[in-house]
Amino acid sequence: MAIDEFEIVNDTENTPQGHSPRVSLLSRRGFLTPLLLPVSLSTLLGIWRIRRDGTLWHDEAVTLELASRSLPDLWQTLGNIDAVHGAYYFLMHVLFGLFGTDLLALRLPSVLAGALAAAGVTALGMRLAGTRAGILAGLSFAVLPDVQKYSQEGRSYSIVCALVVWATYFLVSAAISRRAPEIIRRRRSMVPWIAYGTLMLAACILHQFAALALVVHAFVVPDYARRPWAYTALLVAAGVAPLAALGTAQSGQVAWIDGVTGSEYQRFAILASFAMVLSYFASSGNAGKVSPEAPFSLRAIALPLFVLPTALLMLISLYKPFYVERYVLYGLVGLALLLGAVLDRMLRLGRTLRVTAVIAIALAITLLIPESLKLRTPESRSDNVTALAIILSREYAPGDGILYLSVKRRAWSLAYPSVNRGMFDLAQALTPAASHDLYGTELPSPQIRARMRSSARILVVTEPEGTHGESSATEQIKERVLAEYFTKDRTIRIDGAQVIIYEQRTTATELRGGPACRRPACSAASHRHAVRSNASTPMPSAEYEQAPAHCELPVRTSIENHNDLSPKNTVYRLISGEV
Repeated sequence: MAIDEFEIVNDTENTPQGHSPRVSLLSRRGFLTPLLLPVSLSTLLGIWRIRRDGTLWHDEAVTLELASRSLPDLWQTLGNIDAVHGAYYFLMHVLFGLFGTDLLALRLPSVLAGALAAAGVTALGMRLAGTRAGILAGLSFAVLPDVQKYSQEGRSYSIVCALVVWATYFLVSAAISRRAPEIIRRRRSMVPWIAYGTLMLAACILHQFAALALVVHAFVVPDYARRPWAYTALLVAAGVAPLAALGTAQSGQVAWIDGVTGSEYQRFAILASFAMVLSYFASSGNAGKVSPEAPFSLRAIALPLFVLPTALLMLISLYKPFYVERYVLYGLVGLALLLGAVLDRMLRLGRTLRVTAVIAIALAITLLIPESLKLRTPESRSDNVTALAIILSREYAPGDGILYLSVKRRAWSLAYPSVNRGMFDLAQALTPAASHDLYGTELPSPQIRARMRSSARILVVTEPEGTHGESSATEQIKERVLAEYFTKDRTIRIDGAQVIIYEQRTTATELRGGPACRRPACSAASHRHAVRSNASTPMPSAEYEQAPAHCELPVRTSIENHNDLSPKNTVYRLISGEV
């Protein structure tokens, strides 16, 4: 199959003047038709249980709240924090203005970007190794667990992945155009370079670590195309430099990232070794050059694209921890290309290998089904701010106080301002919106102490036990006041967080009828819960831990047991203020 058949930049160049471009139309149809299957699969996987039981996690809550702010407020906020995601928030601000803040509006852009990325993987595989290899690569990409995960998430990673894969496609087109006859090169040699530079700039603006793809391209670009590539890369770097400088100044906001762990090194080593084995098997198949004119082989692009971004980010993290796997999600494009090439080769070689390939595909699908189901549950994310909002709305009573042990945990409240609006935040001076950041500002320690002492009951929101968070002097004072003047009543655990309910020691002892009383019927807290729960909605999914010598509450095992807070309308009712 000639490589020019799938050249979308120069597919009309050989059409004689004054003649109908029928060949061009057939070529376009031949290019687009193989994309349909991977795009359809990616789209179906993206919309399958996209609401994830109506729940949000922390990062999506940040997207929802920041993108809902007015443009002047958002601009001012980005001057203080999260500028690296600013372009994505502006994009989502426009979409929220058009379609509202429903979960579909939050996550559908990532679904569409995932489908576009699958199309790009298919097109790149077709260009480098033939139609069947491209289709198999696109299908492999669509079913990869991390691709499924971030194609259903209200963040920028799926969009960045789509931009990088199409930029790589146009890099190949640009390199091929440099090998074209002189008359064709003069006519359109700049078009693919402009497309490449524009897509890479957009990717780097959406997320700065997309720039690691430029390093990959530097390794694979042929010598005769190195000069125009270098000019394009310099323009991309110049365009993203101001944002990179601002992001560096705000790098303290990712202080939560730990160094690369031993298990992460081990996992990467295993996957990189697997990719090298795939590259070896692909090397003697059609993953070489489709035609002598092609300046690339598939494996020459795919292996560096999979290995280098992760390896470089791990090296950078030795100096300053930045490694988070989703930051280089686009590296999975390389793995998918190798999988497609190997499967294509197996299908070409004898009946035994064809049967083996079919069995391997069936086994992989069987193993992926449980993981795909898990990815569409609230437990697949590191926390669940929706369940937290429901817990607080059920447990809070007039006169209680809310205390976020760490100021950064206040970001959990961003998605549901109506829930927190009527609650007394003991430490808060300015809300996140008023302070133009994610956390708000806190009062001086003496005022926090006085407010805590004046509260009979405090709902403390903090990380789960065993989670290592930053500890500040203010946080230590909060813990000291709780230890000196309050008694732990009970702990409610949810994914990624816990709510610990404290009562003042004198009040708790009096209400319990003395220290000898241990029965739930004697506990004022149990009575308060019974009043709230009577003829009302049950509690959301959470574990209740009874503190020593305190009273027990009923445990509910599923958020889906709610009546008026069912998953399909939980987010809407919380955001709209009905809860």
